[in-house]
Amino acid sequence: MSLSDYLRALRNHWLGAVVIVFVCLILALAYSLSQPSVYAANATGLVTSSNADPSIAGQSVAEALAKSQATSYVEVATSRPVAERAIEALGLQTSPEALIGRISVEQPVDTALIRISARGSEPQAARDLADAWVTALAAEVSSIQNPSGGADASLVVRPIEGAALPSSPVSPVPVRDAGIGLVLGLLLGVAYAAVRSQLDRRLRTAQEIEKKFNVSVIGAIPATRALEHERGTAADLAVTETDQNPSFIAGEAFRKLRTNLSYMDIDNPPRIIVVTSSRQSDGKSTVSTNLAAAIATSGQPVILVDADLRRPVVAPTLGLVEGAGLTDVLIGRAELDDVLQDHPDVPGFQVLAAGGVPPNPSEMLGSQSMRNLLKQMAESALVVLDAPPLLPVTDAAVLSTVADGAIVVVSYGSTVDSELETSLGNLTAVRGRVLGVVFNRVPRRNSAGGYYYGGYYREDTETTGKGGRGRRKVRESNAKGKVGRARKRSPKAA
Repeated sequence: MSLSDYLRALRNHWLGAVVIVFVCLILALAYSLSQPSVYAANATGLVTSSNADPSIAGQSVAEALAKSQATSYVEVATSRPVAERAIEALGLQTSPEALIGRISVEQPVDTALIRISARGSEPQAARDLADAWVTALAAEVSSIQNPSGGADASLVVRPIEGAALPSSPVSPVPVRDAGIGLVLGLLLGVAYAAVRSQLDRRLRTAQEIEKKFNVSVIGAIPATRALEHERGTAADLAVTETDQNPSFIAGEAFRKLRTNLSYMDIDNPPRIIVVTSSRQSDGKSTVSTNLAAAIATSGQPVILVDADLRRPVVAPTLGLVEGAGLTDVLIGRAELDDVLQDHPDVPGFQVLAAGGVPPNPSEMLGSQSMRNLLKQMAESALVVLDAPPLLPVTDAAVLSTVADGAIVVVSYGSTVDSELETSLGNLTAVRGRVLGVVFNRVPRRNSAGGYYYGGYYREDTETTGKGGRGRRKVRESNAKGKVGRARKRSPKAA
């Protein structure tokens, strides 16, 4: 993985990584504060010759001998006899092995010194143990050098520096332990994010979709409350300008999607477009309604057809009458012009509701009557079909055979790659054309989907002419990203 991959993994799974860092930090502090205080005191002994030749040559030989023997005395210092002498001197009730575990011995490089470090639960105990240990080592070395007990030992250990009373414990050190816990937590957090990123099959980047499925991401809709509404309730269009719906950022996303579609095939632009998704909750109806409205605002007539005959939502979402619709036209109960409804706020935007829910939706959508109806509507307007999801039913795949192409909507960070793979496979199986994929609910400050919605715009809208159709001028705002709006409204034509 490259650095950018790690950064993307941390961005996608930052919450888990932060939890791991926090837990490691708390555990490190809890462990540190639960440990008993340990004090350390140091005492030093010098290995020297007791009867060295006073000449320079003799002193040099004695010094070399002392340095070489000091290495052996380091091993003697951690022996059982020395521990027994220290226990006897201090009157302790413990075993030699336990006492040796509280002692560390070292010889500074190229010296005849032996440094004793003793640890204890109290400062006084650590100091007394260090001093007693140096004295016990000196006595043990003397007994080794002169087993008969005389005073003519050639090498002796002389205590030269007594232990000082320690002022602070050497363990635990909460600051140090917290730092260790923090570093460990960071490493584990990065590892967690990297592993999750490798195992996580949810779609988050346009590059991933284009690389895996060889299909283009033609749009990304930002996550905004303006597009959220309860099922069956009316919702504002993101591309319209109302006091209740000031989310022009989402509107710009749909206008960009409209532009991408218009440049997809200049010589033979699509006239019948199916909008579908892998699952029911991916927001296909929101995308289809706003895309149709965005196309209508450009001056091109649009008919939005609610082709989801199982769970129709288009008419209630746009505040229109469900009543008669597509199914009534297909069975000859009504004429198309009688059931088409004009959207009150967007001129040129007509809606064909689903009508009654039939017992055989797939058969009706794949019928010759449906083909003829779509051709009839496409002669005078661009047709957008809000189709059912691809995974539960085959309706959208059936519609793609008579349409010029299909747009598949995926939810950012929710749709997994296997779902999109199956959905695209269903369209390919019937030789349907995939126009592209639309990312829905992309975080506004996240560029992982290949788009960036952090910038803000200021819109000046002038309304002129019949029906309130106006021109929109979009300009970049100041660097601080503040949003300003200036509206001039004129009364609608009678």
